[in-house]
Amino acid sequence: MTKVGYTCTSTVEQNLDSKIIALKTTNCKIIRTEQKSENSLADRIELNNILDFIHKDEYLVVTRIDHLARSLKDLQIISRSTQNKRPSSLCYRTTG
Repeated sequence: MTKVGYTCTSTVEQNLDSKIIALKTTNCKIIRTEQKSENSLADRIELNNILDFIHKDEYLVVTRIDHLARSLKDLQIISRSTQNKRPSSLCYRTTG
């Protein structure tokens, strides 16, 4: 099963290195990142690319749950959007 990693920062000044290392530690084959991540789910291009292309038997791994969804409403939208694709799991790994 392929693991697809996603992480983001709120500003371009923030460093992604530790987050990428955490995703690599979980054996993510694909890692997508965003800097200056928007609050709007529609404006989060890399996350939307993952959600569009994730397949059955793939895992989406995020370093923190708030990197996946900024609100409960966003989490519900993401969950609904992946139901038809049936990824094996939407999971997160805490860092630190």
